Amino acid sequence: MAGVATAVAKGVGTLFYVVSPNETTFQHVKDVPNYTNEAVPFFVVFILLEWLVTYFKGEKKIRPNDMYTSILHGVVYDVIGMVVVGFNLFGYEWLYERRLLDLDWSSPVTWWVAALGVDMGYYWFHRATHEVNLAWASHQVHHSSEEYNLSTALRQSMWQRYFSFGFYQPLALLGVPMPALLVHLQFNLVFQFWIHTQVVDNCGPLEWILNTPSHHRVHHGANKWCLDKNYAGVLIIWDRLFGTFEAERRDEKIAYGLVDQPQSHNVMWLQVFYMREVFRKARSMTTWGDTFRALFYGPGWFPGTPRLGDPDTFPDVKAPRVKYNPELPRWQEVYVLVHFVIILLIHQKWITKLASFSWMSALVFMAFMFVSAGIIGAMYDGWWWAPLVEAARCIAYVAYARSAPVFGIQFLDSAILVYFAASALIWTSQSLAVVKASVKAAKLE
Repeated sequence: MAGVATAVAKGVGTLFYVVSPNETTFQHVKDVPNYTNEAVPFFVVFILLEWLVTYFKGEKKIRPNDMYTSILHGVVYDVIGMVVVGFNLFGYEWLYERRLLDLDWSSPVTWWVAALGVDMGYYWFHRATHEVNLAWASHQVHHSSEEYNLSTALRQSMWQRYFSFGFYQPLALLGVPMPALLVHLQFNLVFQFWIHTQVVDNCGPLEWILNTPSHHRVHHGANKWCLDKNYAGVLIIWDRLFGTFEAERRDEKIAYGLVDQPQSHNVMWLQVFYMREVFRKARSMTTWGDTFRALFYGPGWFPGTPRLGDPDTFPDVKAPRVKYNPELPRWQEVYVLVHFVIILLIHQKWITKLASFSWMSALVFMAFMFVSAGIIGAMYDGWWWAPLVEAARCIAYVAYARSAPVFGIQFLDSAILVYFAASALIWTSQSLAVVKASVKAAKLE
C-alpha cells in the first residue's frame, strides 16, 4: 500500500514539476522514462475531478463533442510522435561533441541548467509558432477549442514538434547532455497540463514567477488584448522580461478559441485546414517578397502592415459568443462514447510497441488511429461520407481482430470484436441509405 501511495505521489509531483533532481538524472538516453505516457492516468483522473468540481458548483458542463476532439488530438499527436521520433532534435549529439562547457551529467547544476534552458527555449519556440504564419498553421490546433478545461491541454498538433527544430540545440553547446534535455522536455510539457483550467482562480505570489491558469487563460483568449501574450511554459518571468506579459482582466470575460473559429470537430481536418489557408494567402501575393512574408511573417500580416500585422485591423472578439455545438441522437452519443473508450484502450495497448513495428504495420496502425480520431468529429459535423468510412473502419477491425487478438484478454477481445461487428452492420445499413439518397437526388437533377 505504501508503494502505491509513493507512486501516486510521484505521479502527481510530475504534473507540477515537483520532482527530485537525484531521481530524475540519467546517464544514458535509454534509461530516461516516458514520463509523458506515465502521466496519462493522472490526466484522466484530473479531467474527471475537474468535471465533478464544475458539476457540483453548478457551472456549465463539459461538452462531450469538444472533449472528444481535444483528447483525440492528443492521441494523434502521440501516435505520429512515436513513428517519426527525434527529427526536432536532429544534430544535438553532433553539437554536444563540440560543446563549450563540460557539465557533469550527475550534477544538480546540470539538472537546473537543463530545466531553465528548456523552459527558455520553449518560450521562444512557442512565441515563434504565433509570430510565423507557417508555424502558426500547426499550433493553431491547440487554440481551436472554444472551451478552456484540462482536456484542452491535450489538443496538440501532430506537426508542431517539427517546428521546434533549432530552439533546443544551443543547449548542446552549453554542455547539457541529451538525457537531461529529454527529461525536462517531458516535464515542461506535462507541467502545462494543469494550467488549462478555469477551476483555479489565482495562485497568489506564485503568479509573479510561474505560469499559472490565470496567465494561460489570457494566452488562449481570442479577445484582441489576449493575442500574442503569455508564451511561457513553466516560468512566466520570460514574458515579463521580453515584453509579452498580460495579466488577466477581471472586468472582461475571455472568449476562448481562434479569432476566425473553424466550425468543425473533425480532428484530422482541424490538424491540416489552416495549412491550406497559409499557402492560399502566399499564392495570392503579387511579388516573391510578399509571398515569403505571407509564409514567415505573422498570421495577421498583409502588404503595407508591420511584421505581425496592424492590431487596429484585427477583429475584437468579445465573450460570450455562440459556440459550435452540434449534437447527435442519444443512441449515437452512446455509440461514440463506447468507441471513444475503445480507441483510448487500443492507443494505450499499442503505443509502447509501435517503435518495434515494421513500417507497414506502423502505417496501418497510424491509418486506423487517424481515421478513428477523425470519424467521431465527422459524425458531429454531419459529413455525408461519415457512415461509409465508419462502416469500412469497423469492417477492417473485424477482419484484423478475428485472427490477431488485440488485447490478449479473451473476454475483452471477444466483446470488442462483437461490438465492432454489430457496428459494421449498423453503418453498412446507414451507408446504403446514404448511397440510395445520393442516387435518388442525382436522378431528380
